Amino acid sequence: MTKVVVGKLAGPAKEGKPGSVTERRVADAEGKIRIIRTLDIGSPSFGDDFLYVFKKNVAKARRDNKRVTGVADVAPTKR
Repeated sequence: MTKVVVGKLAGPAKEGKPGSVTERRVADAEGKIRIIRTLDIGSPSFGDDFLYVFKKNVAKARRDNKRVTGVADVAPTKR
């Protein structure tokens, strides 16, 4: 016979936004909401902050490519 145990599973820790990265939601000329991320160049953790922003930008580009072409890592062809 098996024993049933109910409880929360501890998943991988989420990577939080670094303290020196600020995010603002702004509307562009067409009225679409954009997220602008800014870095503090004098921050002692500038390299980690830059990597965080870079990962966020790459993830967004892959989502957009997947929506347009159906494949995440292929750039859309020029018309």
